[in-house]
Amino acid sequence: MIRVTFNKLFEACVVLFLISMAVYALIGLMPGDPIDIMLAANPHATAEDAARLRALYGLDRPLWERYVDWAAGFLSGDLGHSRLFNQPVADLLGVAFMNTLVLLGCAMITALSLALPLGVYSACRPHGMGAKLINLLCYAGISIPPFWLGLLLITVFSVAAGWLPAGGMPPVRAASGAYAGANSSAFLPFHYYILPVAALALASVGGYIRYIRAGMIEALSADHIRTARAKGLSPARIIIHHALPQAMIPVITVIALDFGTLFSGAVITETIFNWRGMGRLVYDAIMGNDYHLALSALLLITAMIVAANMMADLLYRFLDPRIRSAADKTRSTKSGGGA
Repeated sequence: MIRVTFNKLFEACVVLFLISMAVYALIGLMPGDPIDIMLAANPHATAEDAARLRALYGLDRPLWERYVDWAAGFLSGDLGHSRLFNQPVADLLGVAFMNTLVLLGCAMITALSLALPLGVYSACRPHGMGAKLINLLCYAGISIPPFWLGLLLITVFSVAAGWLPAGGMPPVRAASGAYAGANSSAFLPFHYYILPVAALALASVGGYIRYIRAGMIEALSADHIRTARAKGLSPARIIIHHALPQAMIPVITVIALDFGTLFSGAVITETIFNWRGMGRLVYDAIMGNDYHLALSALLLITAMIVAANMMADLLYRFLDPRIRSAADKTRSTKSGGGA
């Protein structure tokens, strides 16, 4: 297990290195630069001012030299300064990361808390009326666009009923528009989480139920499940200890992929609920041509996606002993062949 973990960490470092070069090149090749944006806001600026500012910020040097300087600073812990927000990039990323992590964590816990019992129930009674109703709700949840669901929740529970706030952040933060500051904690009063968490959870719970149901139906028809029934094991023990771990393997893959997708693509939900997270931060940084902030934020998102897939690979080996035994057999064969 330790050897597998180190191999995965090495692969993750290689992926992050390649992604950093690709993203830096794409951002550097975008039309315009921060100096053009600064000069557009100042009608009295001259061409000499533009040349002086480009030399000051190093934008007159080749792209590969700027990347080497940025990479050296990044490895030393210096992520640079955000021109757009006039704050250190590390402070901005810390607040936005916690905001998104808490939001997605609550949404995934809520979705899985609903999907696990409903998926197992519909698999154990696939032809019952309850299973048919659950399948209908799954199709409805998969078909609803997330942005429309968010607007619907705001209209019903905030505008019409007045029970919950329409925005995902307290009024102080929404008015200031800052990502960092005294009021930037991700741990807000409970009612601020309800609508954004519900929008993300309801958008994904239908797919989770479908995967859990399909995996459980396949697992319950396996030979070892029939053997367990013949031995007289209780249905609850068969489901929890034998069928569910096998059925969760494809679900873990979907969760790992969804985590990365939500972490980087929650910009729509964060925009609708004014939630200052990573998706919104990346959008603002790219639109504002903020090199350091955009690159560091995209690398952090890539690292989270790679980490989620690594955790999925390790969980495979924990849930299914056949994967562990196959890997051990392959490793022993290679060592025997080398001897």
